[in-house]
Amino acid sequence: MIQTFYDLATNPQVVIAVLAALAVSGSFYVLVQPLFEQDKLAGRMKAVALEREQIRARERQRMADEAKRASLRPEAKAYMQRIVDSFNLRKLLVDDKTVDRLRVAGFRGQPPLIAFLFARVTLPLAFFAAGLFYFFVISEWEQTLMIKAAAALGVAYVGFYAPNLYVSNVATKRQTSIRRAWPDALDLLLICVESGMSVEAGFKKVAEEIGDQSVALAEELVLTTAELSYLEDRRQAYENLAKRTGLESVKGAMTSLIQADRYGTPVGQALRVQAAENREQRMLLAEKKAAALSPKLTVPMILFFLPVLFIVILGPAAIQIMENNGQGGLF
Repeated sequence: MIQTFYDLATNPQVVIAVLAALAVSGSFYVLVQPLFEQDKLAGRMKAVALEREQIRARERQRMADEAKRASLRPEAKAYMQRIVDSFNLRKLLVDDKTVDRLRVAGFRGQPPLIAFLFARVTLPLAFFAAGLFYFFVISEWEQTLMIKAAAALGVAYVGFYAPNLYVSNVATKRQTSIRRAWPDALDLLLICVESGMSVEAGFKKVAEEIGDQSVALAEELVLTTAELSYLEDRRQAYENLAKRTGLESVKGAMTSLIQADRYGTPVGQALRVQAAENREQRMLLAEKKAAALSPKLTVPMILFFLPVLFIVILGPAAIQIMENNGQGGLF
Protein backbone atom coordinates (compact mmCIF):
# COMPACT_ATOMS: atom_id res chain seq x y z
CA MET A 1 0.00 0.00 0.00
CA ILE A 2 2.75 2.45 0.95
CA GLN A 3 4.77 1.49 -2.11
CA THR A 4 1.75 2.07 -4.36
CA PHE A 5 1.14 5.49 -2.82
CA TYR A 6 4.84 6.31 -3.21
CA ASP A 7 4.83 5.27 -6.87
CA LEU A 8 1.76 7.39 -7.56
CA ALA A 9 3.16 10.41 -5.68
CA THR A 10 6.44 10.28 -7.62
CA ASN A 11 4.90 9.58 -11.03
CA PRO A 12 5.03 12.81 -13.11
CA GLN A 13 1.96 11.85 -15.12
CA VAL A 14 -0.10 11.32 -11.96
CA VAL A 15 1.10 14.62 -10.47
CA ILE A 16 0.26 16.50 -13.67
CA ALA A 17 -3.17 14.84 -13.80
CA VAL A 18 -3.88 15.78 -10.19
CA LEU A 19 -2.80 19.38 -10.77
CA ALA A 20 -4.92 19.58 -13.92
CA ALA A 21 -7.92 18.21 -12.02
CA LEU A 22 -7.40 20.78 -9.28
CA ALA A 23 -7.14 23.57 -11.85
CA VAL A 24 -10.34 22.45 -13.59
CA SER A 25 -12.13 22.12 -10.26
CA GLY A 26 -10.97 25.58 -9.20
CA SER A 27 -12.14 27.11 -12.47
CA PHE A 28 -15.50 25.39 -12.17
CA TYR A 29 -15.86 26.60 -8.58
CA VAL A 30 -15.03 30.19 -9.57
CA LEU A 31 -17.67 30.10 -12.30
CA VAL A 32 -20.41 28.39 -10.27
CA GLN A 33 -19.82 29.88 -6.80
CA PRO A 34 -21.45 33.28 -7.53
CA LEU A 35 -24.67 31.49 -8.50
CA PHE A 36 -24.98 29.94 -5.04
CA GLU A 37 -23.72 32.92 -3.05
CA GLN A 38 -26.18 34.01 -0.43
CA ASP A 39 -26.90 37.50 0.75
CA LYS A 40 -24.72 38.03 3.81
CA LEU A 41 -26.04 41.48 4.55
CA ALA A 42 -28.76 40.36 6.96
CA GLY A 43 -26.38 38.20 8.97
CA ARG A 44 -23.68 40.86 9.10
CA MET A 45 -26.13 43.58 10.09
CA LYS A 46 -27.52 41.31 12.80
CA ALA A 47 -24.01 40.72 14.12
CA VAL A 48 -23.34 44.44 14.08
CA ALA A 49 -26.59 45.08 15.95
CA LEU A 50 -25.56 42.58 18.60
CA GLU A 51 -22.17 44.22 18.81
CA ARG A 52 -23.85 47.60 19.23
CA GLU A 53 -25.85 46.23 22.14
CA GLN A 54 -22.65 44.92 23.65
CA ILE A 55 -21.07 48.36 23.25
CA ARG A 56 -24.05 49.87 25.07
CA ALA A 57 -23.71 47.36 27.91
CA ARG A 58 -19.98 47.94 28.12
CA GLU A 59 -20.31 51.71 28.29
CA ARG A 60 -22.99 51.51 30.97
CA GLN A 61 -20.79 49.19 33.00
CA ARG A 62 -17.81 51.47 32.51
CA MET A 63 -19.73 54.47 33.79
CA ALA A 64 -20.97 52.45 36.78
CA ASP A 65 -17.64 50.91 37.66
CA GLU A 66 -14.46 51.96 35.86
CA ALA A 67 -12.63 48.85 36.93
CA LYS A 68 -15.12 46.47 35.31
CA ARG A 69 -15.88 46.62 31.63
CA ALA A 70 -18.10 44.43 29.55
CA SER A 71 -16.41 42.45 26.82
CA LEU A 72 -17.15 43.39 23.21
CA ARG A 73 -16.58 39.90 21.87
CA PRO A 74 -16.53 36.36 23.29
CA GLU A 75 -13.34 34.97 24.74
CA ALA A 76 -10.80 33.22 22.57
CA LYS A 77 -10.17 29.50 22.64
CA ALA A 78 -8.63 28.37 25.90
CA TYR A 79 -5.73 26.50 24.30
CA MET A 80 -4.86 29.49 22.12
CA GLN A 81 -4.92 31.76 25.13
CA ARG A 82 -2.63 29.43 27.07
CA ILE A 83 -0.08 29.21 24.27
CA VAL A 84 -0.05 32.98 23.70
CA ASP A 85 0.35 33.65 27.41
CA SER A 86 2.96 30.91 27.92
CA PHE A 87 5.32 32.23 25.24
CA ASN A 88 4.49 35.90 25.92
CA LEU A 89 3.66 36.39 22.25
CA ARG A 90 1.97 39.72 22.82
CA LYS A 91 5.27 41.29 23.74
CA LEU A 92 7.27 39.53 21.02
CA LEU A 93 4.99 39.85 17.98
CA VAL A 94 2.42 42.57 18.68
CA ASP A 95 2.85 46.28 18.02
CA ASP A 96 0.54 49.12 17.07
CA LYS A 97 0.81 48.28 13.37
CA THR A 98 -0.32 44.70 13.98
CA VAL A 99 -3.42 45.83 15.84
CA ASP A 100 -4.16 48.43 13.15
CA ARG A 101 -3.86 45.84 10.36
CA LEU A 102 -6.26 43.51 12.13
CA ARG A 103 -8.69 46.37 12.72
CA VAL A 104 -8.57 47.39 9.06
CA ALA A 105 -9.25 43.77 8.07
CA GLY A 106 -12.37 43.78 10.26
CA PHE A 107 -10.90 41.73 13.13
CA ARG A 108 -11.64 43.72 16.26
CA GLY A 109 -11.07 42.80 19.87
CA GLN A 110 -8.73 40.40 21.63
CA PRO A 111 -9.94 37.00 20.27
CA PRO A 112 -8.85 37.71 16.67
CA LEU A 113 -5.49 38.97 17.96
CA ILE A 114 -4.98 35.79 19.97
CA ALA A 115 -5.93 33.62 16.98
CA PHE A 116 -3.50 35.60 14.79
CA LEU A 117 -0.63 35.10 17.24
CA PHE A 118 -1.50 31.42 17.62
CA ALA A 119 -1.39 30.99 13.83
CA ARG A 120 1.98 32.73 13.56
CA VAL A 121 3.42 30.21 16.03
CA THR A 122 1.78 26.98 14.89
CA LEU A 123 1.81 27.40 11.11
CA PRO A 124 5.64 27.54 10.81
CA LEU A 125 5.88 24.27 12.75
CA ALA A 126 3.19 22.65 10.62
CA PHE A 127 4.78 23.86 7.39
CA PHE A 128 8.22 22.70 8.55
CA ALA A 129 6.91 19.23 9.37
CA ALA A 130 5.13 19.04 6.01
CA GLY A 131 8.30 20.15 4.24
CA LEU A 132 10.40 17.52 6.01
CA PHE A 133 7.90 14.81 5.18
CA TYR A 134 7.80 15.79 1.52
CA PHE A 135 11.53 16.28 0.93
CA PHE A 136 12.69 13.22 2.91
CA VAL A 137 9.85 10.72 2.37
CA ILE A 138 7.83 11.47 -0.76
CA SER A 139 10.14 13.37 -3.07
CA GLU A 140 13.09 11.80 -4.89
CA TRP A 141 15.05 15.03 -4.86
CA GLU A 142 18.72 14.05 -5.04
CA GLN A 143 20.25 16.58 -2.68
CA THR A 144 22.19 16.55 0.54
CA LEU A 145 20.65 16.52 3.99
CA MET A 146 21.51 20.17 4.62
CA ILE A 147 19.88 21.37 1.39
CA LYS A 148 16.68 19.47 2.13
CA ALA A 149 16.62 20.85 5.67
CA ALA A 150 17.17 24.37 4.31
CA ALA A 151 14.28 23.88 1.89
CA ALA A 152 12.06 22.77 4.78
CA LEU A 153 13.10 25.90 6.69
CA GLY A 154 12.11 27.96 3.68
CA VAL A 155 8.66 26.35 3.76
CA ALA A 156 8.45 27.16 7.48
CA TYR A 157 9.35 30.76 6.71
CA VAL A 158 6.40 30.90 4.32
CA GLY A 159 4.18 29.55 7.10
CA PHE A 160 5.39 32.26 9.46
CA TYR A 161 4.26 35.01 7.11
CA ALA A 162 1.10 33.26 5.87
CA PRO A 163 -1.13 34.91 8.55
CA ASN A 164 0.20 38.33 7.56
CA LEU A 165 -0.58 37.63 3.91
CA TYR A 166 -4.07 36.48 4.81
CA VAL A 167 -4.77 39.57 6.90
CA SER A 168 -3.36 41.85 4.19
CA ASN A 169 -5.52 40.19 1.56
CA VAL A 170 -8.68 40.52 3.66
CA ALA A 171 -7.83 44.16 4.49
CA THR A 172 -7.24 45.00 0.83
CA LYS A 173 -10.56 43.51 -0.26
CA ARG A 174 -12.38 45.26 2.56
CA GLN A 175 -10.77 48.62 1.77
CA THR A 176 -11.65 48.23 -1.91
CA SER A 177 -15.28 47.63 -1.01
CA ILE A 178 -15.37 50.65 1.31
CA ARG A 179 -13.52 52.89 -1.17
CA ARG A 180 -16.00 52.18 -3.95
CA ALA A 181 -19.05 52.86 -1.78
CA TRP A 182 -17.69 55.80 0.23
CA PRO A 183 -18.58 58.62 -2.27
CA ASP A 184 -22.16 57.36 -2.45
CA ALA A 185 -22.29 57.13 1.33
CA LEU A 186 -21.17 60.76 1.62
CA ASP A 187 -23.85 61.84 -0.84
CA LEU A 188 -26.51 60.00 1.17
CA LEU A 189 -25.18 61.45 4.42
CA LEU A 190 -25.29 64.94 2.92
CA ILE A 191 -28.91 64.44 1.90
CA CYS A 192 -29.81 63.20 5.38
CA VAL A 193 -28.08 66.12 7.14
CA GLU A 194 -29.58 68.76 4.84
CA SER A 195 -33.03 67.24 5.35
CA GLY A 196 -32.79 67.98 9.07
CA MET A 197 -31.41 64.74 10.50
CA SER A 198 -28.66 64.67 13.08
CA VAL A 199 -25.30 63.16 12.22
CA GLU A 200 -26.07 60.05 14.29
CA ALA A 201 -29.39 59.50 12.54
CA GLY A 202 -27.72 60.17 9.20
CA PHE A 203 -25.05 57.54 9.82
CA LYS A 204 -27.73 55.04 10.83
CA LYS A 205 -29.83 55.73 7.72
CA VAL A 206 -26.84 55.56 5.40
CA ALA A 207 -25.79 52.24 6.98
CA GLU A 208 -29.19 50.81 6.14
CA GLU A 209 -29.08 52.04 2.54
CA ILE A 210 -25.43 51.38 1.68
CA GLY A 211 -25.43 47.75 2.84
CA ASP A 212 -26.39 46.44 -0.60
CA GLN A 213 -23.28 48.07 -2.07
CA SER A 214 -20.76 47.48 0.72
CA VAL A 215 -21.46 45.36 3.79
CA ALA A 216 -18.15 46.38 5.35
CA LEU A 217 -18.97 50.08 5.14
CA ALA A 218 -22.46 49.50 6.57
CA GLU A 219 -20.91 47.66 9.49
CA GLU A 220 -18.45 50.46 10.19
CA LEU A 221 -21.15 53.12 10.02
CA VAL A 222 -23.35 51.23 12.49
CA LEU A 223 -20.43 50.97 14.91
CA THR A 224 -19.74 54.67 14.48
CA THR A 225 -23.40 55.42 15.26
CA ALA A 226 -23.11 53.46 18.48
CA GLU A 227 -19.89 55.22 19.44
CA LEU A 228 -21.38 58.65 18.71
CA SER A 229 -24.22 57.80 21.08
CA TYR A 230 -22.15 56.56 23.99
CA LEU A 231 -18.65 57.96 23.82
CA GLU A 232 -18.02 61.14 25.75
CA ASP A 233 -15.99 62.70 22.94
CA ARG A 234 -17.49 62.66 19.44
CA ARG A 235 -14.06 63.25 17.99
CA GLN A 236 -12.96 59.83 19.22
CA ALA A 237 -15.80 58.16 17.31
CA TYR A 238 -14.79 59.88 14.07
CA GLU A 239 -11.13 59.00 14.56
CA ASN A 240 -12.03 55.38 15.28
CA LEU A 241 -13.89 55.16 11.97
CA ALA A 242 -10.85 56.50 10.12
CA LYS A 243 -8.56 54.02 11.89
CA ARG A 244 -10.84 51.04 11.25
CA THR A 245 -10.99 51.75 7.52
CA GLY A 246 -7.41 52.91 6.96
CA LEU A 247 -8.42 55.07 3.97
CA GLU A 248 -7.27 58.63 3.38
CA SER A 249 -10.63 59.62 1.91
CA VAL A 250 -12.45 58.52 5.06
CA LYS A 251 -9.83 60.21 7.23
CA GLY A 252 -10.27 63.49 5.36
CA ALA A 253 -14.05 63.38 5.74
CA MET A 254 -13.79 62.61 9.45
CA THR A 255 -11.32 65.47 9.90
CA SER A 256 -13.83 67.82 8.28
CA LEU A 257 -16.57 66.63 10.64
CA ILE A 258 -14.29 67.10 13.65
CA GLN A 259 -13.46 70.64 12.59
CA ALA A 260 -17.14 71.38 11.96
CA ASP A 261 -17.99 70.26 15.48
CA ARG A 262 -15.10 72.20 16.98
CA TYR A 263 -15.59 75.53 15.21
CA GLY A 264 -19.34 75.39 14.68
CA THR A 265 -19.24 75.47 10.88
CA PRO A 266 -22.16 73.92 8.94
CA VAL A 267 -21.83 70.16 8.70
CA GLY A 268 -23.65 70.13 5.37
CA GLN A 269 -21.08 72.41 3.80
CA ALA A 270 -18.20 70.21 4.96
CA LEU A 271 -19.93 67.09 3.68
CA ARG A 272 -20.69 68.73 0.32
CA VAL A 273 -17.02 69.57 -0.21
CA GLN A 274 -15.89 66.08 0.79
CA ALA A 275 -18.52 64.41 -1.40
CA ALA A 276 -17.42 66.42 -4.43
CA GLU A 277 -13.76 65.61 -3.82
CA ASN A 278 -14.44 61.90 -3.41
CA ARG A 279 -16.51 61.78 -6.61
CA GLU A 280 -13.65 63.45 -8.46
CA GLN A 281 -11.15 61.01 -6.98
CA ARG A 282 -13.30 58.06 -8.04
CA MET A 283 -13.53 59.46 -11.57
CA LEU A 284 -9.77 60.02 -11.72
CA LEU A 285 -9.17 56.47 -10.52
CA ALA A 286 -11.48 55.12 -13.23
CA GLU A 287 -9.67 57.21 -15.87
CA LYS A 288 -6.32 55.96 -14.59
CA LYS A 289 -7.41 52.35 -14.90
CA ALA A 290 -8.78 53.00 -18.38
CA ALA A 291 -5.49 54.60 -19.46
CA ALA A 292 -3.53 51.62 -18.12
CA LEU A 293 -5.71 49.14 -19.98
CA SER A 294 -3.85 49.35 -23.31
CA PRO A 295 -0.40 48.42 -21.93
CA LYS A 296 -1.93 45.60 -19.91
CA LEU A 297 -3.59 44.15 -23.01
CA THR A 298 -0.33 44.01 -24.96
CA VAL A 299 0.95 40.73 -23.52
CA PRO A 300 -2.43 38.89 -23.71
CA MET A 301 -2.83 40.01 -27.31
CA ILE A 302 0.62 38.76 -28.25
CA LEU A 303 0.14 35.42 -26.50
CA PHE A 304 -3.50 34.65 -27.29
CA PHE A 305 -5.06 36.90 -29.95
CA LEU A 306 -2.30 37.17 -32.56
CA PRO A 307 -1.61 33.39 -32.87
CA VAL A 308 -5.32 32.72 -33.34
CA LEU A 309 -5.54 35.55 -35.88
CA PHE A 310 -2.59 34.14 -37.84
CA ILE A 311 -4.17 30.69 -37.82
CA VAL A 312 -7.49 32.03 -39.08
CA ILE A 313 -5.85 34.11 -41.84
CA LEU A 314 -3.07 31.75 -42.94
CA GLY A 315 -4.80 28.45 -42.16
CA PRO A 316 -6.85 28.14 -45.36
CA ALA A 317 -3.86 29.12 -47.50
CA ALA A 318 -1.65 26.56 -45.75
CA ILE A 319 -4.27 23.83 -46.22
CA GLN A 320 -4.59 24.67 -49.92
CA ILE A 321 -0.80 24.59 -50.38
CA MET A 322 -0.61 21.20 -48.66
CA GLU A 323 -3.38 19.82 -50.87
CA ASN A 324 -1.71 21.13 -54.04
CA ASN A 325 1.64 19.64 -53.01
CA GLY A 326 -0.07 16.33 -52.49
CA GLN A 327 -1.42 16.50 -56.03
CA GLY A 328 2.05 17.14 -57.47
CA GLY A 329 2.10 20.89 -58.02
CA LEU A 330 1.29 24.29 -56.68
CA PHE A 331 -1.28 25.11 -59.39
